[in-house]
Amino acid sequence: MWSNAASAPPATGSATAADFRRRYGTYADASRTATQVPALVTLGQAALESGWGAHAPGNNFFGIKARASDPPETRQLLRTTEVLDRPDATFPEVISVTQRADGKYVYVVRDWFRVYATPEDSFTAHGTFLRDNGRYASAFQHTDDPYAFARAVADAGYATATNYYDALARVMRTIEASN
Repeated sequence: MWSNAASAPPATGSATAADFRRRYGTYADASRTATQVPALVTLGQAALESGWGAHAPGNNFFGIKARASDPPETRQLLRTTEVLDRPDATFPEVISVTQRADGKYVYVVRDWFRVYATPEDSFTAHGTFLRDNGRYASAFQHTDDPYAFARAVADAGYATATNYYDALARVMRTIEASN
């Protein structure tokens, strides 16, 4: 997942959290029905990962990666930042690698990300991705508590940002307050 999206509420003059909820809430609700991922988590991740919808190239609201072997019409090469434990990872293009004080490495790269025909397709794929990936199985013990679900997803390594849960919870609270 790309980790450079804005976590703050939208700036004055742009879409508000209420606008975002109105525009994409139906897709999050449909994903919840199909996959059991709490709609608030889906909306929160979509807002966080896409900068409140401002950065969703190819309708990819969640930063879901693709493989180079995926059909060309389903993938796009995008610039992103990754934090990894090793200095020798491979990507389609490595722009820079910098070691942090904690020994991890910050990569600025271009990597493959999924392309979706519509936002609805992206929201559905996000729920399916979480549901079908064993890495996130523990989150599904908390389908009645979106914050516990979000914590479990973050703890399972959904994003490389060390403060991902805190940023996601802030966005989720902003969305809840936008009623």
